Amino acid sequence: MTSRPCAVGVGLRAGAEAAVIAAAVRESLGDFAVACLATVDRRADEPGLVAAAELLGVPVVVFTADELARVVVPNPSARTAAAVGTPSVAEAAAVLASGGGELVVRKTVVGGITFAAAMIHR
Repeated sequence: MTSRPCAVGVGLRAGAEAAVIAAAVRESLGDFAVACLATVDRRADEPGLVAAAELLGVPVVVFTADELARVVVPNPSARTAAAVGTPSVAEAAAVLASGGGELVVRKTVVGGITFAAAMIHR
């Protein structure tokens, strides 16, 4: 693993399975270490996300839709904005949870889970 961990932003639908979430993160991050899973507050208690964080040994960090909407991202989605109130969950959550770090994995969909990763800013 790289010595610099990443915050992983996750966008998911209700009922997403922990194993699918954890596998998607592991598959796409390669050598980057995972520091946390970050998402919109309405998914904070989603059982699959909570269990995936436990499998990965990291906390879940949450942000309001308003906080996420303030982050400029390379891949905003009008559909996500209409559904959640922010044009980005995964990329924006990754950037916020990293303390403003650079995206090292842009919005990616694996197994129906949308995620992005940003290097933790020190």
